[in-house]
Amino acid sequence: MAERTDRRDFMKIVAGAAVAPYLFYCPMAAGFPGHPLTPEELVIGPDAIPNQPVGVGKGIHPGRVIWAHDPKASTWPGPGESHWWEPENTHQAVVDKMMSAALQQLTGKSDDGTVWQALFEDFNQTHGNGKAGYKKGEKLAIKVNFVGCIYPAAVDPKTYDLVRAADYMNTSPQMMLSLLRQLVHSGGVRPEDISIGDPITQFPNQYYDILHAEFPTVQYMDHDGGIADHPRTRAQYSTVPMYWSCRPAGTTQDYVPVHYAEAKYFLNLANMKSHTIAGATLCAKNHFGSLIRRPPEKGYYDMHQSLPYKAIGPGHYRGLVDLMGHAHMGGKTMLFMIDGLYSGVHPIERVPRTWSNAPFDGHWACSLLASQDPVAIDSVALDFLRAQWSDYPHMAGSDDYLHEAALADNPPSGTFYDPNHAKNTTRLASLGVHEHWNNPQDRQYSRNLGKNAGIELVKV
Repeated sequence: MAERTDRRDFMKIVAGAAVAPYLFYCPMAAGFPGHPLTPEELVIGPDAIPNQPVGVGKGIHPGRVIWAHDPKASTWPGPGESHWWEPENTHQAVVDKMMSAALQQLTGKSDDGTVWQALFEDFNQTHGNGKAGYKKGEKLAIKVNFVGCIYPAAVDPKTYDLVRAADYMNTSPQMMLSLLRQLVHSGGVRPEDISIGDPITQFPNQYYDILHAEFPTVQYMDHDGGIADHPRTRAQYSTVPMYWSCRPAGTTQDYVPVHYAEAKYFLNLANMKSHTIAGATLCAKNHFGSLIRRPPEKGYYDMHQSLPYKAIGPGHYRGLVDLMGHAHMGGKTMLFMIDGLYSGVHPIERVPRTWSNAPFDGHWACSLLASQDPVAIDSVALDFLRAQWSDYPHMAGSDDYLHEAALADNPPSGTFYDPNHAKNTTRLASLGVHEHWNNPQDRQYSRNLGKNAGIELVKV
């Protein structure tokens, strides 16, 4: 078994570096339900059963997940005077190569242009539009994760500068820039037809400036819309409702943002982090920021209630499945990606951790995951987190949403998952395939072992 570190070990490391971890937002002030669990409070689940796939694989190569890893992507020495997102610390050329290699392996194509042709054609074919490619003027939305910017005064509202929690593990500008380059230069998407951002937070200058310098006409979308000399595109509600399949009574109706409703295509660019009340926060939980309001905001359905710190163990309703299956969020997503350059624990840490096990060997994770299968990619990322850390990713029920999503047509909880209608009308089909790898050293899933079902993990 590879060596794993837990939060108590990390506290000693960052304390020695004079970087004290702290909460990103005051639990009580933000209406946070309960509090982040300490390792001592965790209910740890049983060891995962390897290579027992459930669900139906998605994608050109069903269930395929690509893992690109290149330690040369980062030369950041760690917290101090510089920051990980600065160009001298995270190297754009290496990230671009990782992105290109991952997409080519995902689709089985040998150049970036045919990669995007294949992705658009596969999306349209599976969505009943025939084998059509991208057409000029079709809109595309990208959801990233800037949850670290929620911390009180992390972004100065007068200047839009990131002034606190500057090294939190948000989606990196290098990964965003690489994806924009792919879409515009290889995918043929006009910059003005792309929106990118996080509806629940501000889009800080430190990230925006890197992207805007190359793509000034992209719509950089955030919660507030920027300020006079630093404009952004403000997230607004559409008239498209989002329903929770637990059918909560007396709650304010949720609606998806305009940018999501208007987009024909959606890309989910999440982060690889563990989480003190969810176990992990990956592509599915990236949508906790999609509804403009905060997850536990008063009057609305509290999204945290279906997480495993409350609903412990397997066989529970999971709101993440509704987000994964909604027609204007997970339902129109053509590509799922996880930025694993820098990884840590939300919400209790403001700086990333290095990874101890092979092949990371004390360096930053420097990884990128890509898939067309939302269940498979989160399954693989969770296995990576579990191999590295012995606490939160092992929370009882941390993989329950993956079972529920893989078996959404007949889930263990018995829930009628239908986030698109006010009453149970059309049950979701399987959203993808879930399983755990055989062991943390070989990292083999069923398709790696010659089976015709399950996940296939390909390293580049």
